[in-house]
Amino acid sequence: MDGMTRSEVDRADAKDFALGAGPLRPRDAATLILLDREDGETRVLLGRRHARHAFMPGKFVFPGGRTDPDDARVPVSEGLHPSDAAKLSAGRTTPARARAIALSAIRETYEEAGLLIGRRTSFETTKAGWRGFVEHGVAPSLSGLRYVARAITPPGRVRRFDTRFLAAWRHDVAVELAQGGPAEELEELAWMPIEEAIEADVPAITRTILGELRERLAADPLLVPGAPIPFYRMVRGRFVRHVL
Repeated sequence: MDGMTRSEVDRADAKDFALGAGPLRPRDAATLILLDREDGETRVLLGRRHARHAFMPGKFVFPGGRTDPDDARVPVSEGLHPSDAAKLSAGRTTPARARAIALSAIRETYEEAGLLIGRRTSFETTKAGWRGFVEHGVAPSLSGLRYVARAITPPGRVRRFDTRFLAAWRHDVAVELAQGGPAEELEELAWMPIEEAIEADVPAITRTILGELRERLAADPLLVPGAPIPFYRMVRGRFVRHVL
């Protein structure tokens, strides 16, 4: 999508996003790209959104969603790696907000996929979105998360998000709930090889981020913290790629 004009991006997004007057300022959001490596092949977890949803109906997406202010007040067993924490806190994002963004990726992965990332131990919080962690004795951990990309939804959408894409490995999951998560946004979960995921029915920005991740894994299979971060946003009428 790098270098596409506003009209080209609008055409690419027309089947995924409701176009029209929307918020001028995008809301913070986070997405978790959960990875699993088996027999030398890396797979990624995607879920299909219900066809009745107004936002990206029927598309395969990563678990994720808007950051909740309460996420900033949830205790963790381990924090972010300092290098990734620094990159998430760049610009106008405070360290507290960066932590909340990372935690929202973990919360959304539980709510949408029934996967609890953290450490098995006693855990207490009164925040409603984290009751599953309390019930299953999992303290959320940020230490395994890696910051891999950022993208801001272009103007002219009913919903706009400033999304940070984080990655983690399946072995970071402490509990997998057989019945899935409490939310009903995803009707199908699938582990796909990255090449297959790129060809699946995914939004254009998801395909772009998958391509970025494929290239990073080829050069950096362990996802070492602190790597350069691709950042996509609209600048002077073109959707451009910067590096953070």
